[in-house]
Amino acid sequence: MREIFGGASAECRAPVDAAALREAERRLGRAVPAQLGALLRETDGVADAYGTDVVWPLAHIVEQNLLFWSGEAFAGLYMPFDSLLFFGDNGGGDQFALVVAPERDDVFVWDHETDSRMWVAGGIDEYLRRALAPDGDEGGDRWRYPLRGS
Repeated sequence: MREIFGGASAECRAPVDAAALREAERRLGRAVPAQLGALLRETDGVADAYGTDVVWPLAHIVEQNLLFWSGEAFAGLYMPFDSLLFFGDNGGGDQFALVVAPERDDVFVWDHETDSRMWVAGGIDEYLRRALAPDGDEGGDRWRYPLRGS
């Protein structure tokens, strides 16, 4: 798995076992997307060199998505979140998600200030390479101007 990080510094945790993943899916009421499930079976989250959870631990993934899907806290502020599965953040309030309805491999960022949802990567592997890239590789905020294959 570390080969997808492109040599960047990352903290990996103990893997999630199959029983924990099944329980998370039961609580969520839907399957965890295959690419995210595969990553979680290797590490229960990924933190960058600054300690930001670019991929949250499974328990946090469940808690955050149940909160966002409940609709009660966010109904008057944001578009619905039920088609997204949030799995990480940038440390500044914006969160990263996979589209689960209909399921896609693409990763989107949700801007908490504008409620925009913007494509940032073609899958978890590309997302991790970009999220863990050393600062300056893309001339500033690497998520504002997403480029395929960068």
